[in-house]
Amino acid sequence: MSDRPVQSNRIVPPALPSTPNFTLEYLAPNCAGDTLVAAKSLLLEYGHFVAAHPSVASFCFGALEQEVANLPSSYLDQNGGAIVAFINHHPVGFVAWRCLPTPELALAWELKRLWLRPEARGLGIGRALVREVLDRARAHGKSIVLLDTSPDVMLAAYRLYLQMGFAECPPYNGRRLEGIVYMRKCL
Repeated sequence: MSDRPVQSNRIVPPALPSTPNFTLEYLAPNCAGDTLVAAKSLLLEYGHFVAAHPSVASFCFGALEQEVANLPSSYLDQNGGAIVAFINHHPVGFVAWRCLPTPELALAWELKRLWLRPEARGLGIGRALVREVLDRARAHGKSIVLLDTSPDVMLAAYRLYLQMGFAECPPYNGRRLEGIVYMRKCL
């Protein structure tokens, strides 16, 4: 767990002078109904964004609808979780993670579905969401965090991953898909 203050399921990141105050809320099995509704809405926005880009549209949307319907269990059941970011109680960001079913990746988590609403971009919230996943991975004894992304469609996220020490790697979840970059960060 990170050293940031935790109040219930809320994580309070340190405030930066130029960043609005925001909170991160972990989606626990008993999370508040409004938090769950916010998470579902953000995850669907992510899906609609991806679906609007033909080069990656088929990449995740079918699975995403199931993830939304089963939140938070869709990640908790895979020994993972999800976090929602809020500015002044307004949901603005989402990230999830899960364990991978492959035995050789038992010490890895996969970062999934990083999404920020436009008004939250460039404020450090995406970085805080990814950092929280990395901190939780370390606390749970994981040594690698993996992800896949599309630099052509999600350039800001790709740049963020590079800045945070992720590097491109071979596919870890099957065959290489056109337009998708696979990345890993050793912890």
